[in-house]
Amino acid sequence: MADFFDTLTDKHIAMIAKQPVFFVATAAPDARINLSPKGYNAFRVLAPDRVAYLDLAGSGNETHAHLVADANENGGRITLMFCNFDRPALILRIYGRGRAVLPQDAGWEDLAQHFTLLPGTRQIFDIAVESVQTSCGWGVPFMAYEAERPTLKKAHAQSDPVQWEAKMAERTTSIDGLPTRPTDRYIAGEDAG
Repeated sequence: MADFFDTLTDKHIAMIAKQPVFFVATAAPDARINLSPKGYNAFRVLAPDRVAYLDLAGSGNETHAHLVADANENGGRITLMFCNFDRPALILRIYGRGRAVLPQDAGWEDLAQHFTLLPGTRQIFDIAVESVQTSCGWGVPFMAYEAERPTLKKAHAQSDPVQWEAKMAERTTSIDGLPTRPTDRYIAGEDAG
C-alpha cells in the first residue's frame, strides 16, 4: 500500500539519513529514460520541501540534460528513490522539480556549504519536493553495506586540473544530443578518498 505526503516528515528524513545509496530518474521528450545510482554521502535534506545532491563528473551528464530539456519555471521533473535494505522494509520516492547549480552559478556558495566537496564535483542538483511516496518494500532483499568504492574520487583527485577542465568543457551534450552546461572549474575537494 502506497502513502503520499506533500513534504518529507521527520520519519522520512531519518530513513533517508541511514541509506548509503539512492537512485535518480529523469526523462526528456524523445530521449532515453535515465536511472542512476548515487552514493558518497552526497544527499542532503535542506527543508521538508527541498533536497539537494552533490554530483561528480562521470560517464555522462544525463540528469542535467533532462532537467534542462523538461524544464518549466520550476525546473525539470526528477524522481529520487531510497530503499531500506535492512529493517523495517520501506521504499521512499521523492517526486520533484530540479535544476543543476554549477560552481560558476549564483547560488553555488549557499548550496555548497551543505556538502563536503569531493574531487571531481561537477554540480549540485537543487530539487523542490512536489510529493513524497512511501511503499512497503517487502520485495526488496536484505543487503549489508560494506564500503564506498573509492575509484571515482581517486581518479578525479589524480587528474591534472587543466586537463580535467578542458575535458569537461567538451562535454556539452548528453548521449541523446541534448545540451548541457559544463562546469568551468576543477574542484579538488575536501576528501580525496
